[in-house]
Amino acid sequence: MSELISVVVPLYNEEEVIGESYRRLTAVLSAMEEDYELIFVNDGSRDNTFSLAKQLEENDPHVVLVDFARNFGHQMAVTAGVEQAKGDAVVIIDADLQDPPELIPQMVEMWKNGAEVVYGKRVSRKGESAFKKMTAFCYYRVLDALSGWKIPKDTGDFRLMDRRVVDVLRAMPEHNRFLRGMVSWVGFRQEPIEFVREERFAGETKYPLKKMLKLAADGIISFSGKPFGIIRWTGGVLFVAGLLLFLALLIALAFTAVSGWLYVIAAILAVGGLNLLALGLCGVYFERMYDELKGRPLYIVRKVHRDCK
Repeated sequence: MSELISVVVPLYNEEEVIGESYRRLTAVLSAMEEDYELIFVNDGSRDNTFSLAKQLEENDPHVVLVDFARNFGHQMAVTAGVEQAKGDAVVIIDADLQDPPELIPQMVEMWKNGAEVVYGKRVSRKGESAFKKMTAFCYYRVLDALSGWKIPKDTGDFRLMDRRVVDVLRAMPEHNRFLRGMVSWVGFRQEPIEFVREERFAGETKYPLKKMLKLAADGIISFSGKPFGIIRWTGGVLFVAGLLLFLALLIALAFTAVSGWLYVIAAILAVGGLNLLALGLCGVYFERMYDELKGRPLYIVRKVHRDCK
């Protein structure tokens, strides 16, 4: 019996690329021996993305369209697609074609040979600014240093997951999601497949600097308590330094008439700044806890279009 391969494609204002993305994905998937379903998740797009995706769903029985009630973000769109997927293996890929659909057959072959997760590892990036490449390089190294769990460097959400991995992932309900870290955390047999990341086919990136910073924070905070340790050590060092400075000030004041109040103010500012930083960091973690305690749904689906299936 042929296995079913589910391919999840999140969409947000992708009217310029959805046609080409569908064409290339369909060409690859239809040439394989396995049956497949192509799950588009419309993440509250404001252009014609939904209409174009709906036409594809109406004309192709392999296409499933999940339509969100509003924009919930890329990670939630991927989560919804994974939860709708019925396949024995599930592939996540963006619509912008920076991650090549032509790698999917190789990923499926690695899966058949025993890999339970096959993740795309970027060996180079085309069409990205020096700033983007530098920040991405630094981020993955910082994440590796701070994370309590080993997350492969230079990877995105482009990956294939076995059904057992998908079932475990579906049981993880956290709101501030960093999927590549979550998949790494679950374990199983994970293997990389290297590729050159291409330029975006058309349109604009859906991850500007603000969203990239948010995703970076999710990755570090969701998988590490080390920032608290850094604050503790820094606080200890500053405390000792402040104590030594205070003793030095007392000795200096015994032999000179020069006022030491500037040194006292500097020490107070240093320790006060550290306290505010520590409180702010605690606030970030408490905010995440508050999000989880509210128990709201991760996303809201207006409708799942698979009427002709």
